[in-house]
Amino acid sequence: MGHLWLERSLLIVTLLSLLAPGSGGYIETMRKDREEALLVIHDVATENMGALCVTEPYRSLKVPLATSQYEGAQQKADMAAMLLQDLGVSHRSGLMDALARSLLVSDRHVLTARVLALNASSSTLINSVSWQRQFVVTPTLMSGGLDHSLLFELGGPHRLQEDGLRTGFRPDPRYPWYENADTSPGLWSPKFMPSPTNMSFRGWWTFPYFSCSVRRWLLSYSVSIPPPTKHGVKGFLSLDIDVSGLEVNQCDLSSGPKLSNQIEVLRGTHKCHNDTTQCVFRPGLGWMRGGYQCVCRHGFYSLRQKGVFNGSLVEAAWLEHEQNVSSLYHQMFRCLKCAPGCETCHNNAPCLATYNWPFRISLLAVSVSCVAFTLGLVGYVYQHRKIKVFKVASPIFLCITLLGCAIMYLEMAAIFPVLDLYSCIATKWSRHLGFCITYTALLMKTWRVSLTYRVKSAHKVKLTDKQLLQWMFPILLVMLIYLGTWTLSAPPIAEQIRDQAGLRFKQCSYNWWDHSLAIGEVLFLSWGIKVCYNVRNAESLYNEARLISYAIYNIALVNTAMVAF
Repeated sequence: MGHLWLERSLLIVTLLSLLAPGSGGYIETMRKDREEALLVIHDVATENMGALCVTEPYRSLKVPLATSQYEGAQQKADMAAMLLQDLGVSHRSGLMDALARSLLVSDRHVLTARVLALNASSSTLINSVSWQRQFVVTPTLMSGGLDHSLLFELGGPHRLQEDGLRTGFRPDPRYPWYENADTSPGLWSPKFMPSPTNMSFRGWWTFPYFSCSVRRWLLSYSVSIPPPTKHGVKGFLSLDIDVSGLEVNQCDLSSGPKLSNQIEVLRGTHKCHNDTTQCVFRPGLGWMRGGYQCVCRHGFYSLRQKGVFNGSLVEAAWLEHEQNVSSLYHQMFRCLKCAPGCETCHNNAPCLATYNWPFRISLLAVSVSCVAFTLGLVGYVYQHRKIKVFKVASPIFLCITLLGCAIMYLEMAAIFPVLDLYSCIATKWSRHLGFCITYTALLMKTWRVSLTYRVKSAHKVKLTDKQLLQWMFPILLVMLIYLGTWTLSAPPIAEQIRDQAGLRFKQCSYNWWDHSLAIGEVLFLSWGIKVCYNVRNAESLYNEARLISYAIYNIALVNTAMVAF
């Protein structure tokens, strides 16, 4: 136990030093181990194995594998090891044989079960029992992926004579599942994965490895059985778990659900360009590097392969890039950004209508010029307010009318250069508030003429400018409340529509708020037409009432046409 505590303490100290801030050693080591594992997986899948299966009967991957789904087999192995420790393995070949066979047939994941009896002092083999399953693998489509279930053939499990286990000799050290407990206390060895801190095992899980004898990917669980005395017989129990049914999913963890039949440690090792493509896993390929596709993201396109790149080709190009052999990885497997405004595309064709900027700038210049000219008129009227023609027409209402016109002229400036939410809000406010100010001021003056003209008594009705402003204020207040409620509750947005060529452009949305306000303005102008009709024969200086009537008729005709169409 002292040796075991020392070995695990050294392991913890080593891991802490690698995880120290700024070192980056653990992350870099893990990255290299994963890339080396993928290279081995690729060599096995393509049968480009080199020395493997010629001089090397096994090839291990230095990446850990989740063993929670094999917990049942591990617990049975621990119980069998405790039984053998209590009863002893010396001269109990029948018990060893029965335990090995029962471990094999009791769990469908177990491919091989073996029990060794070793000399406690020399670690030479005294006796061994190995049972292996005779099976075929039939992939069947299950929920969450392919299920490579083990099926018994006729004859069931059979005794196995392993070449590396010879009586009187030590077991072959090349076995991934074997380690001499005397040289490695607690079986801590580079062959075995570190045990989870929240679980307690009697033995150790190996790293996954490829076995040339069975041509399958395996994972072994090994338990050392200490001898009852110093010179007695010690035991060794090992189970081989067939993990060939697992799948290599290199896509990111966020790209899909976590499934038990996928190797989690290799997630995130894809070689897709994350800025332009995304990894899409292709299930059913098993232990294969590049079992994914790099698909162009939304807003990107590629003229090659319709924007879908085979993961195996991407992996090969990435490896050549890392070796400075070629630059195809960045040239062929990166998608291009779509034209502005395109959510999806297949080429660089435009999706947005092209603005006629000279025409737009010309309209803006005209609008700004009209605003400046109107404000200049306001200043001129105020400066010469005592001139008879201005004094008779009420200078304050003339200025209010001109200010309303200036606000309406600002509508073009509000939508320049492009539309957005705030531009649409400014457009609605400038149009409707300017309209209300301008035509309310004109109608107030016409209404005063109407009241004066209709009175037949000797005492004429005289309405001052101050009284008219008091009547005008509630109308403006109603408009301000309506526009404010509209802005806060359902502000107009810049929505995209298409022209005849299918190109999109932005236009401020129109809904029942617009229609209700347009109808209200038409009703307001209808009252104005009635007032103008009443003063059609009224005599006034400079025929101001008649000119105002013409303005009211014109705007009423335009607004009616807008509501109708």
